[in-house]
Amino acid sequence: MRTRSGFRSVRKAVPIAGAAVALAAALLTGATPSQAAASQPCDLYAAGGTPCVAAHSTTRALYGAYSGPLYQVRRASDNATRDIGPLSAGGTADAAAQDSFCAGTTCLITIIYDQSGRNNRLTQAPPGGFAGPAPGGYDNLADATLAPTMIGGHKAYGVYVAPGTGYRNNATNGVARGDQPEGMYAVFDGTHYNGGCCFDYGNAETNSRDNGNGTMEAIYFGNIKVWGYGTGNGPWVMADLENGLFSGVNPGYNANDPTVSHRFLTAIIKGEPNHWAIRAGNAQSGSLSTYYNGPRPNVAGYNPMKKEGAIILGIGGDNSHGSAGTFYEGVMTTGYPSDATENAVQDNIVAAGYAPYSGGSSGTLTPGAAVSLRATTACCTTRYIRHQNNNAVTSVITSSSSAVDKSDATWVVRNGLSNSSCVSFESRNYPGRYLRHSNYQLYLNADDGSALFRADATFCAEAGRNGQGTSLASANYPARYLRHYNNTLYIASNGGSNAFDSATSWSDDVSWIVTPPWA
Repeated sequence: MRTRSGFRSVRKAVPIAGAAVALAAALLTGATPSQAAASQPCDLYAAGGTPCVAAHSTTRALYGAYSGPLYQVRRASDNATRDIGPLSAGGTADAAAQDSFCAGTTCLITIIYDQSGRNNRLTQAPPGGFAGPAPGGYDNLADATLAPTMIGGHKAYGVYVAPGTGYRNNATNGVARGDQPEGMYAVFDGTHYNGGCCFDYGNAETNSRDNGNGTMEAIYFGNIKVWGYGTGNGPWVMADLENGLFSGVNPGYNANDPTVSHRFLTAIIKGEPNHWAIRAGNAQSGSLSTYYNGPRPNVAGYNPMKKEGAIILGIGGDNSHGSAGTFYEGVMTTGYPSDATENAVQDNIVAAGYAPYSGGSSGTLTPGAAVSLRATTACCTTRYIRHQNNNAVTSVITSSSSAVDKSDATWVVRNGLSNSSCVSFESRNYPGRYLRHSNYQLYLNADDGSALFRADATFCAEAGRNGQGTSLASANYPARYLRHYNNTLYIASNGGSNAFDSATSWSDDVSWIVTPPWA
């Protein structure tokens, strides 16, 4: 039993085997634990008496002994699927297996497996209070290649959530219900967010609808201010408790919840009877900070809680799907974890070595550098992306081309206007104007400062779909890639109702060689 600011938490003891005994003793006494090399987050939670009941990650194993599948991908070319596991037990994901399987086509993440053994896997979210954009009202699945990252020196992929994307499990095993205690953490891309509702990971309603105050308990990350907010302009880590995003005890503003800006963010929410907390920190270095630790919100309906035990990722409890974000790993526990346990988990996350992806073709798109982009399709290897009368087209550019043509075919790479993990392309000869899509066609437009413009002008680089150069996926339509078709630029899917979505030569048309600038 331990007292926290007048609130008492009782954790049920669980059996702890082998080397974990010393770790558990250290955690429960507040001493610095000596971690076994094989200890991963869920080993640490178990040693602290609050074991994982759900463990999701596309980047690594969350138990030292786990060697099963992390996630499943499905490729567009033949609808075949493949499970992607760790390189070794307790290790990082085998990204090379995904790259090989998905070469020359697109892949979607269809399943995020639960490593806890309770089969609390996440799959395509069904319709609820809101219908999703996919057939049958389901939400979209994430493009498997839009969130490359490094972890422990190895390439891996996160889950890139564009608006309309969502995962869910409404029939879980062991997840907290009612006022039962629980904890959860997630590692997010702290630079990828928006003001849509709601980029969540955690406990939600089992019928995908809003069932009233207190029927959810999930981590929220973003900068929406409709229900709650903290200091600065956001984004903030808050708790989605249904009909309220809470940054502290009060509805609306709470001064102790700061704006966060870490490239990799550890976010924590935990709750027990009339007591909950928000904690967060830099997933690459340092310790956790506690932003709130106290009683349930001073609004009717949140004490006692009425949690229902579903698990969501990237959406709200009622299937609201206007959010954006990137998820790398996260767990949910039974019981209210101690700060000492969470501190040990944070140390483990830092030691895992998350870092921005810097290899492969996307590494040639360095913010601040001037580049030109050359087509790889056999017909068109002398054609480059350029602006012409504010339209984006391809033109033949050679050493004998005019200075204007060369300048029009030169772009300055910028950090993505809506996601710094991606890129935007600013005109070399018209500063302040960017390549952006509207109604699927590409134009050169001035930045109007709107969230829509920033998203339309952001593209996520990945290995070229035909094995050459780089392909550029739209940040807000991630199944669509920058493509030339009849010398005009579009964001195009691999097959579809529009002529420019033709599957013929699609992988060639969406692959670009990044060259030195013409001007």
